[in-house]
Amino acid sequence: MSDQQGHNRPPLTYKDAGVDIDAGDDLVEHIKPLARATNRPGVMGGLGGFGGLFDLKAAGFSDPILVSGTDGVGTKLKVAIEAAIPDTVGIDLVAMCVNDIVVQGAEPLFFLDYYASGRLVVDTGRRLVAGIAEGCRRAGCALVGGETAEMPGMYADGDYDLAGFAVGAAERDALLPRADIAPGDVVLGLASSGAHSNGYSLVRRIVERSGLAYDAASPFGTGTLGQALLEPTRLYVKPLLAAIRATGAIKGLAHITGGGLPGNVPRCLPDGLRARLDARQWTAPAIFSWLRSVGQVPTDDMLRTFNCGLGMIVVVAAADAARVAQALTDAGESVREVGTIERGPDGEAGCVVDHADSLWRS
Repeated sequence: MSDQQGHNRPPLTYKDAGVDIDAGDDLVEHIKPLARATNRPGVMGGLGGFGGLFDLKAAGFSDPILVSGTDGVGTKLKVAIEAAIPDTVGIDLVAMCVNDIVVQGAEPLFFLDYYASGRLVVDTGRRLVAGIAEGCRRAGCALVGGETAEMPGMYADGDYDLAGFAVGAAERDALLPRADIAPGDVVLGLASSGAHSNGYSLVRRIVERSGLAYDAASPFGTGTLGQALLEPTRLYVKPLLAAIRATGAIKGLAHITGGGLPGNVPRCLPDGLRARLDARQWTAPAIFSWLRSVGQVPTDDMLRTFNCGLGMIVVVAAADAARVAQALTDAGESVREVGTIERGPDGEAGCVVDHADSLWRS
């Protein structure tokens, strides 16, 4: 009886199960020209193989150390999904990976992405990958491959997820941080473009408390609230590489991501030293005052959740501070001298932010 019932059932296809191979092939055809536009010296072949190939010798390295990184965009993706604006989170994805690579003195060489959804919508996928390609272009690295996964039942319809993987290289004697970071060194801060890609679980709760929809006018910037919140993470790669090569004076770098200034600045410092920063020396974007005010977020939480206006920290000798700052300014960065390196009290690397409440005053 059961066999007979089985024979009467219609055949099932992969598409019936929720996976559209034709849509996937269509998206790949859209991606190919985007990837080709990011080609750089060292790239071998194109999309379609089982792996991306890269020639380090052709990229100009003689004694390279590879530096790799992987990251995502966190719940900023939920803002992109709910605001129906998928165009810029690909820039965030690249930035979160390559900004981590450049702080070790390395040049990002190539990038791969992983894009998963419950149901593949070709236009959304194309716009996401166009953002990834734009991020790669800004960073000077090549988009050499990736994976598009359609997984019905794993993701809700309309949801998607992104992850990124980047590889860079530095000559063996050029790796950062240097061992000669010492008390009296100067800390330079490079301005952030906003919240970058951290703290968005808190951001989304604050948006709920505000009662504003993502298509409402932004209370702290131009355009809609969704557009303002999706301002992409700043890419520091090209200006930092230019300054490293032009001055030879950068001792250490810290990318300010989750954990904020207190959590990230110590990562480039030797044990026993700390950075003492003066928040009166820089200006935080208006989004942070809005988040703190609407969410009544304590100052310590602000500092440990968000970059609070500084997306990258640069450590240099006091005698080199002016010329490094000039090199970074010439490369398009907004640079402030924000603090100094001193001996810490507990033998561990640390970071103190003085006058932090000045960041929230209008």
